[in-house]
Amino acid sequence: MMPANGVRIVVATAPVDFRKGHDGLAALISNELEKNPFTGTVFVFRANARIV
Repeated sequence: MMPANGVRIVVATAPVDFRKGHDGLAALISNELEKNPFTGTVFVFRANARIV
């Protein structure tokens, strides 16, 4: 599976709490990464490794 030419992909290096939901992840992109989440860029996150 390959993205179309010209698609930017940003990979977050720190784990993220996915309980934030879509709105929380969009806020994280805006505030922490200082990017616009609605530009067509693909943002890749990884979840916290939580052992219960």
